[in-house]
Amino acid sequence: MSSRVFRTVRLRLPGQLTGMDGMYDVVVLGLGPGGEDVAGRLAEAGLSVAGVEAGLIGGECAYWGCVPSKMMVRAAGLLAEARRVPGMAGSVRVSPKWAPVIDRISGEATDGFSDDARAEHFESAGVHLVRGRGRITGPREVTVDGRVLRARRGIVLATGTDPAVPPIDGLEDTPYWTNRDAVVARHMPESLIVLGGGAIGCELAQVFARFGTRVTVVEAADRLLAREEPEAGVLLARVFAGEGLETHTGVAAERVRHDEGGFTLTLEDGRTLRAVRLLVATGRRTDLAAIGAGDAGLDESARFVTVDGRMRAADGVWAVGDVTGRGAYTHVAVYQGRIAARDILGEGGPPADYRAVPRVTFTDPEVASVGLTERKAREAGLDVRVGFASVGESARGWIHGAGHEGFVKLVEDARRGVLVGATSAGPAGGEVLGALVVAVQNEIPTTRLRHMMYAYPTFHRAIEDALETLDGQT
Repeated sequence: MSSRVFRTVRLRLPGQLTGMDGMYDVVVLGLGPGGEDVAGRLAEAGLSVAGVEAGLIGGECAYWGCVPSKMMVRAAGLLAEARRVPGMAGSVRVSPKWAPVIDRISGEATDGFSDDARAEHFESAGVHLVRGRGRITGPREVTVDGRVLRARRGIVLATGTDPAVPPIDGLEDTPYWTNRDAVVARHMPESLIVLGGGAIGCELAQVFARFGTRVTVVEAADRLLAREEPEAGVLLARVFAGEGLETHTGVAAERVRHDEGGFTLTLEDGRTLRAVRLLVATGRRTDLAAIGAGDAGLDESARFVTVDGRMRAADGVWAVGDVTGRGAYTHVAVYQGRIAARDILGEGGPPADYRAVPRVTFTDPEVASVGLTERKAREAGLDVRVGFASVGESARGWIHGAGHEGFVKLVEDARRGVLVGATSAGPAGGEVLGALVVAVQNEIPTTRLRHMMYAYPTFHRAIEDALETLDGQT
């Protein structure tokens, strides 16, 4: 999340219009992390900015995504660690309670799902907040519930995405959950089917299972975390099985029915699954027609808004965040927001570079990756060498004991001798990834990485072990 809008209000430039006449320098449509950041930066620079938001300032990340879901993950992780005490440190009795988790989400993270404080800080930072659903209605023009806002310099699209609900027979007429419903649930259901084995589905599935829910995960692809290295999906399936989760991969859902007893999900191979609740976690989608993208010269039928390296989508239009299709991550949105703000202000700086976009699935073990997978690197025509090391077989993994499952996988462009991708799965996998992001981003030669010192005994020493296995790979 951005903190820029929480800064003290700046003095405006002499003669600058405040926007009371409906005219602004920039109109930002959507105030999730990306829109919030770019609006704050532009206001800080002295521009008159209108920020349009139909929901809560901070968007999905602040209220239903990154922050509250990781509070859930943290709580579930504490339960898992307690259950690992036998054989290592004595014995404990674990009695899961969900109430403290939801109370923390409501009280500490979301202020009772109110953005009043954020709105106050936002406007004190010099941004004029316009509540309502905005739609582009002409060049440099946004209409919000009949009110017309015009922009001298242009519009920034930061409208994010919504849960994608697949066209499964019967699903639409049932009280299924999305991630938003799961995050605000006051009670753990007795049983839960999670439709989708991507990052969101896997994180929430493990959380609910650790709090006592009987969980079944259904994924149409042949493995969990299908966009990651195959080893990651295999690892997570094995861990899930050990924790009592049931996983079905390589099979799609064909039909959904709901009655007083809950949900019946029929798979395409004829098997049926029953649960009290059904969580749909099958990805995210944009709706460019709903925001009037066509009136800005954009293709409303496209999945995402195409932008150049300066976040320009069309004349007088910039786009940042999920709507650009460069990764539904807060860090991508804020990164793009900085670039868009610089471009609008006529400042220099490098264009967007997506070679080293980090991504982390906060399961236990964490699955963190950067750059290309082995498959993507080979499809790109690179001469690939692969290095691999098991975290459990490292010194720190052996010391760690229970819960040490994981691996480090390196993908090298052998011709240039640099890493183009890497995965760090295991305890603190997201933190270990930091070193690999630096290596991929800066194209540090693997020969130089081999001759570094890696602190002993740390999890990141598995990087050194994986480097040693690069020799002789083809």
